[in-house]
Amino acid sequence: MRIEYQTQRLSLRFFMLMAVLFFFQVGFGLLLAAQHIDPTLLAGTLNFNVTRAEHLNLGILWILSGFIGTILFVGPLLSGRELAAPGLIKLLFYVLIALVVWNVVTQALAQQGIAGWWAGQPWLQEGLEYLEGGRIVDVVILIGFAIVCYVVLRTFPAVKDWNEIHWGLGIGVVALTLVWIFGMFFVERIDLQEYFRWYVVHYWVEGVWEVIHISLIGFLLVLMFGADLKSVGYAVFWGISLVWLSGLIGNAHHYFWIGTPEFWQFWGSLFSALEPLPLIFCFWHVYLDAHQDNKPVTNMPAFAFLLGSVVLEQVGAGILGFTMTFALTNAWSHGTWVTLSHAHLALFGTFGMLGLAAAYYAVPLMRGIDAFDQRLGKLGFWLVFTGILGLGFVFAIGGTVQVFVYRTLGLDWFGGDVGPAMLTMKLLVPLFGLVFAVGVCAVVFDLLTMGIRTQHAIDTPDRALAPLGWARRLQGWEAGVWLLFMWIFGAIITLGLLSFNLRTVQEGNAMLPYIMGGVGYSGLLLTTLFFVARFLRSLDARTHESTGPSSVLTPALQS
Repeated sequence: MRIEYQTQRLSLRFFMLMAVLFFFQVGFGLLLAAQHIDPTLLAGTLNFNVTRAEHLNLGILWILSGFIGTILFVGPLLSGRELAAPGLIKLLFYVLIALVVWNVVTQALAQQGIAGWWAGQPWLQEGLEYLEGGRIVDVVILIGFAIVCYVVLRTFPAVKDWNEIHWGLGIGVVALTLVWIFGMFFVERIDLQEYFRWYVVHYWVEGVWEVIHISLIGFLLVLMFGADLKSVGYAVFWGISLVWLSGLIGNAHHYFWIGTPEFWQFWGSLFSALEPLPLIFCFWHVYLDAHQDNKPVTNMPAFAFLLGSVVLEQVGAGILGFTMTFALTNAWSHGTWVTLSHAHLALFGTFGMLGLAAAYYAVPLMRGIDAFDQRLGKLGFWLVFTGILGLGFVFAIGGTVQVFVYRTLGLDWFGGDVGPAMLTMKLLVPLFGLVFAVGVCAVVFDLLTMGIRTQHAIDTPDRALAPLGWARRLQGWEAGVWLLFMWIFGAIITLGLLSFNLRTVQEGNAMLPYIMGGVGYSGLLLTTLFFVARFLRSLDARTHESTGPSSVLTPALQS
């Protein structure tokens, strides 16, 4: 027994559901990759658009399940008492399962053109990208978010006793509920409908989810490293302030394409460009907390996924988001595979990896495991991390080719001009997808069976390793250099997208965007891979220098 409050166990079922949904979402992703190569595959049975909707919806649902599990696990620790309304939490779990089943089943109705219209509303499914579920499921989701909101606010102490993390999570769960309401009504004007769809999708991600993410990252650092709560709270406060300053107005870069006034091109570009600031702040605080007292990292899979979440937030949401945030680059990249690269790294990297980190931290504690074999978790992390970086690369390069052939030269999409030009990248998607999928299988199997299957070995070294080479301590200046190189390659990518505006490129010379895209994306993603390897190697060596068997107990809980 390693947990202090019995109601923390309620989070376990959400983590397990998260793992199962993650597995099936990746299965749909592999099918999508195959349908990109052969668009006739399963045509009429499971069309491409339906497969894509299943992939998107399951992605959102498993990430939300991970969020809920994490909030339920840390809630009692933040409050010093048991969770309120455990009966409602159990009901929420079954509601979430019902939502999953509803979303999966009703996508078949979209293929038949059935929306379930009644009283001017689509009750069964509404076909809006990311918000495909019909009005019935919209109402149920609102009730589910209201339950999360109620449980969190009832569990927390009186407002006068809140610290910055309480405020972050409190505001986050309230906003999670309120912003959803904007996706619950149908408007006949397509531009207005798109406005509210983007409002929900992007204010969720760039406002609400970011706030919850920063708060949870902060508290997990307190638990893992015994970091000072006041210091972390200070970082959380500034992180959230910067997210809301830049994210709420910066989200206007999505307004470019839905008929809003032209001045949004300037304000959207300006404030969107500021959005990476809180991500740099968050990234730097992880470095400081991880190195503050040189303690060994006792649960490396949990920290690896936490680091992956923050680094991919920096790279996927921050740098790649920055490259396409200006009107002059967004005009070319919007809706292409270039955006797909940003979306995969940002959504899975930032929010998905946070749920996996929390699960790796919480599951051993809830199952009373003093020490566990961490090798499968580490292997799973590297396969997943390498796979998602590879997918980001092929989407980005494929998107660069797509922009040139389709948008710059104006060649035909369906007539066979674009498909052959992108074929090499399309063939690489299932390759990196398989690497990712194998990693997912390892992680899901590890989480589902941890504490159930026999643990054969503890990851304890036979001898202490000398901290040389990449195992030596990662200094602050070196972390800054790695970060600087990431942004240099991000600048090259931005210039490559801007070059699509040049007359020579529009007349058919692709050399400039291709060279800049090739150098920029390769450099950025390889730098990211090597930096994470360097960071984890230095911490792994620190763990090996310690004596005695590995324990999943953390500094905070040991004290």
